[in-house]
Amino acid sequence: MKPFRLSLSLCSALLALNLAGCAAPATAPASGAPAGWTLAWSDEFDGADLDRGKWTPETGGHGWGNAELQHYTGRRENVRVEDGLLVIEARREAYGGNAYTSARIKTAGLMEQMHGRFEARIKVARGQGIWPAFWMLGADIGKIGWPRAGEIDIMENIGKEPDIVHGTVHGPGYSGEKAFGAPARLAQGSYADDFHVFAVEWEPGEIRWYRDGVHFHTARPELVKGDWVFERPFFVLLNLAVGGYWPGNPDGTTVLPQRMLVDWVRVYRKSGAARR
Repeated sequence: MKPFRLSLSLCSALLALNLAGCAAPATAPASGAPAGWTLAWSDEFDGADLDRGKWTPETGGHGWGNAELQHYTGRRENVRVEDGLLVIEARREAYGGNAYTSARIKTAGLMEQMHGRFEARIKVARGQGIWPAFWMLGADIGKIGWPRAGEIDIMENIGKEPDIVHGTVHGPGYSGEKAFGAPARLAQGSYADDFHVFAVEWEPGEIRWYRDGVHFHTARPELVKGDWVFERPFFVLLNLAVGGYWPGNPDGTTVLPQRMLVDWVRVYRKSGAARR
């Protein structure tokens, strides 16, 4: 069950008074912020549909640099809010020259932050060729390109590894197959069986990965095999890919549609830190 949240009437009153807006509450949900962190931005997915003031759907079916098979759309069939959850749904259907559809959403231009704790409660999709991800890109990627802008993969799961998620950074000299990452394996079951909280704590010169509060990976400048490019604002992405170089393509065992469910996304600043 989700924690208590501000009512719509109270939100309207706060906005009318020019106080902290409901789109970026200044205090944590009732469950409490992690020690040392202050909530800066969140989406609890309690509205009637995807909040386009917080997320922009990306569209297209050009493989996305990974030979992916889906066509990303902004249709409700592929991305919507339902029963208090964000639903990203991958479907087997012909669309725009592709055999599958799905969705990819981002906060670029709407919420970009340097350093902080970035976390989400997610139930991943399952199946061979299915590739859910919660990740971040440098906000200046449009100017300087990838991987120089940097990429922080908070959580990636591929269907052929149902009990493993990966936390990874990509930058100049350590991108793609040479990226710097580590896995988090479940003691039993698969990640698609239930919700899990995936997070990074990103501070100057260090990024730490957590799964359900368990620290499983750390990146620092001296550990990566190239330039450290993580002292700039980043934006958040959520997507559900189908096929690609890493997961491989769906096969006869793959059941579609598949849904990636997101209960909430929360972004914190270090308590006392200035906005950047």
